[in-house]
Amino acid sequence: MNTTQFLLPARKTIIGCCVFLMMILSVFQELAGQKTLTWTEEQHRPQFHFSPEKHWMNDPNGLVFYDGEYHLFYQYYPEATVWGPMHWGHAVSRNLIHWSHLPIAIYPDSLGYIFSGSIVIDHQNASRLSVTPEHPPMVAIFTHHDPQGEKTGTQTFQSQSVAWSADRGRTFQKYQYNPVIQNPGIRDFRDPKVIWHRPSAQWILVLAAYDKVMIYGSKNLTDWNFFSSFGVDGDHRLWECPDLFPIKVEKTGEEKWVLITSIQKGAPNGGTGTSYFVGDFDGKNFIADPSAQQWLDYGTDNYAMVTWSNITDGRTLAMGWMSNWQYAQQVPTKNWRSAMTLPRELTLHKIGNQYKLYTMPVKELEQLYQTNLPVYSGHVPSDGLLYKQQTLSRILVSAEESPASEVKIQFSNALGEELVAGFDPHKKTFYIDRSNAGESNFFPGFASRHESDPVTSDGPFVWEILLDQSSVEIFGMKGECAMTDIFFPTKPFSAASIVCQDADRKNLKIQVNSMNSIWKDHEK
Repeated sequence: MNTTQFLLPARKTIIGCCVFLMMILSVFQELAGQKTLTWTEEQHRPQFHFSPEKHWMNDPNGLVFYDGEYHLFYQYYPEATVWGPMHWGHAVSRNLIHWSHLPIAIYPDSLGYIFSGSIVIDHQNASRLSVTPEHPPMVAIFTHHDPQGEKTGTQTFQSQSVAWSADRGRTFQKYQYNPVIQNPGIRDFRDPKVIWHRPSAQWILVLAAYDKVMIYGSKNLTDWNFFSSFGVDGDHRLWECPDLFPIKVEKTGEEKWVLITSIQKGAPNGGTGTSYFVGDFDGKNFIADPSAQQWLDYGTDNYAMVTWSNITDGRTLAMGWMSNWQYAQQVPTKNWRSAMTLPRELTLHKIGNQYKLYTMPVKELEQLYQTNLPVYSGHVPSDGLLYKQQTLSRILVSAEESPASEVKIQFSNALGEELVAGFDPHKKTFYIDRSNAGESNFFPGFASRHESDPVTSDGPFVWEILLDQSSVEIFGMKGECAMTDIFFPTKPFSAASIVCQDADRKNLKIQVNSMNSIWKDHEK
């Protein structure tokens, strides 16, 4: 007997019943007022930080301001939520806060994947890439990563290439003679960052070469000469995403040079992190004390932070990738992975004999502040409750003098999960505790407490906290200390309370703002 004759009709009947039941369920959901969530409403979706609509994102690339637009290019894999063949994703903003997603800017080709890099505006068309004098080329310098070369065991599978745009970054054309910098035999040889050096009238390029940086010069962006290298003797951690730029010291106007380097392991609170050196640059050599490496952020989730080029208002603006390579591909988001830090302004300060970078959110963020929450000045509620039923917030805590005892801000939800941000006046350190902040079983050690180095400022106590759906950024002492952590609560944190001694409670001023979503506000 052929049983298939009997099974096929039965199977069709079962499938038909399933389809019918799904239709009935859909009708009931519609009647109940349920709706399909948009991408901006997904669980854990940041509401005032940039994130891709879907799929994988990491390092910010090609940050450049041109013709009224801030461009954010970024490492992107459009086929999955884990790292894969890298493209350059693209978004633009006119105010650094509201972002519009644009199509993929640069695709992999026969030379390989498109790894990290930078963009400059060639105002004088020294590259001879522009065909219209009124529209200088937007020139991208990036790493070509040859996956086949890597598989065969060669050391030269990464090289530097050029592409350019004549239509404000909407489309790019690859330079026909790529690569423009051949690999000298270094396995990790990538992430070029280019600036214009006015004193020597040339372009300067710095790239990561395993455990150091290498500096090149060019008159035309396509022909490059090696100048020098800079590293730390005996420290063989992998360096990535360097950035070399001049900056003036606040109050004195003295000019110094900063070299940012992202480190693949051994950051203050584990895994990857962003560091920097302060020194001088003579057009060919970066001169600094290799032992004076400092950290730009003491949280676990600010990596590959680099600055915008072609900024016209004198500020030094930067953005980082808000994750950590220890667990970036395992975090519990479904349709996308990763977000960027808030855009930040960097300033340089001299404290005693030490130069120190301060980092603060850009002033444009104030557009999102709502003023519907109270200001507590010397009369913080006895129960410490600052707000409830609010998921996005900015809290500014200040006092004429540093608190005498520990001060904590506790964010919580109805499930008993909480995130704690605090200040220890005895150690003069800030901290973030995400030990009970939600899902953490995707990585051992994710549920942990992270602490900064001691702050040195003796000025008034100032502490700013910015809470999004799945991240917190804190800025202590007007930016001397920055910390960035991500977390994944089962439900968003909807209440905030302050915990401190009564004496400190009377001296503290606390301003609380709820925040608008950049997506919903932008769609109006």
